[in-house]
Amino acid sequence: MSASVCSAKISKTNAARLLDSKGLVYRLLSFTPPKDDLSAQTAAALLNIEEETVYKTLILKGDQTGLLAACIPSSSEVNLKALSAALSNNRSVALVATKELFALTGYRRGGCSPLGLKKPCPIFFHSQVLKLENVAVNAGSIGLMLFLNPNDLIKAISAVTADITV
Repeated sequence: MSASVCSAKISKTNAARLLDSKGLVYRLLSFTPPKDDLSAQTAAALLNIEEETVYKTLILKGDQTGLLAACIPSSSEVNLKALSAALSNNRSVALVATKELFALTGYRRGGCSPLGLKKPCPIFFHSQVLKLENVAVNAGSIGLMLFLNPNDLIKAISAVTADITV
């Protein structure tokens, strides 16, 4: 069921290949974002999908455990306090600087996926994702999204679900 909203052939990313290796069903959606707007809201509009189904991936660093990823609805803010002590065994967590993102994850700003990270790390999804039939996450490249069942995604990457938004 791999499909695209563009007529051009789409090259699969490491994130898509990871889903393939697990035999999971997904759609690969392609779009061309404006250069000055890499937001998940814009991605939803350009792909003509519900904004609440688009989850952005944020990379953070904990003071005790190092890297972790938070996947939250496109219009939400991450709750740093919720991600710290109770969930990730840190006293504090902070967003990774954009200039460090590629070296740590293999992904650039606007193209960060929870799948296929350069260095494995704990991944947390906002629990609301479990109410969705499908979720869209970045496929590892700007303008490319994976659209799939959230339960399959969470299982594939051993993610934890919790209330992690403000």
